[in-house]
Amino acid sequence: MKLKRYLLVTKPGIIFGNLIAVAGGYFLAAQGQIDLGLLLATVIGLSLVVASGCVMNNCIDRDIDRHMLRTRGRVLVTGQISLPAALAHGVVLGLAGFGLLWWYTTPVATALAAFGFFIYVGVYSLWMKRRSVYGTLVGSLSGAMPPVVGYCAVTGQFDTGAALLLLIFCLWQMPHSYAIAIFRFDDYSAAGIPVLPVKEGIRVTKQHIVWYILAFAAAALMLTLSGFAGYGYLVIALLVSIWWLVIALSGYREEVDDRLWARKLFGFSIIAITALSLMMSIDFRVLPSPTFFAGL
Repeated sequence: MKLKRYLLVTKPGIIFGNLIAVAGGYFLAAQGQIDLGLLLATVIGLSLVVASGCVMNNCIDRDIDRHMLRTRGRVLVTGQISLPAALAHGVVLGLAGFGLLWWYTTPVATALAAFGFFIYVGVYSLWMKRRSVYGTLVGSLSGAMPPVVGYCAVTGQFDTGAALLLLIFCLWQMPHSYAIAIFRFDDYSAAGIPVLPVKEGIRVTKQHIVWYILAFAAAALMLTLSGFAGYGYLVIALLVSIWWLVIALSGYREEVDDRLWARKLFGFSIIAITALSLMMSIDFRVLPSPTFFAGL
């Protein structure tokens, strides 16, 4: 079906993953005061923007996708959708998404969504992905935007809570992405994409993964220590961080199969960020308002 082709080019799995993250940011900021209209506009609007970015990424990557086993069946590679049709599809999705965010959320949330879109399409996909080992790091900025957009859709400002969400999700992206690059090593190598395992080797990448998980753990705990999330969230953040680190360190065993280990690390990264997103949604702290302090 033609409709299915247009759905596949938006990378539905990525959209679904971002839904959980944007909801986590929204509920953390809403502190139990849910505006259903605002929530729907934020979730749908950002999903459309993410879908647009994924379509544009598919358009840009159609040449290198031919060289990768994972991506050679994509609809733009096989010719099931023409490039002009895909570009038009992406533009329409983007206009609809940004329109929803602009009219129903806040200027800050819309601007952050635009920033994430620009980083993903303009900086990462068009430039750094093919040219620099730091492409993953730059791309993590766009991947971290959904919870920040959800948060700022409620608050209307970029504050400490938004900054912590940005840091947490940026740091999470790195081990998550490096794990993919390890178990898809042959694909990235064949396509000439300079990810860290290809350029510096898997052992160096394992060292980076450990350090990023430690940094992620510290940032995740700061959400409670700064007064935004409760102790239930703190316990879950600590447990998932420790277990993720245990998995990462197990990669140093002599008999380890790097690809199987990387798949395990990747799989748990999804569990970890889902657990944190759910916990920040339900175990938030109601912060004192500025008027409270003014009355003291």
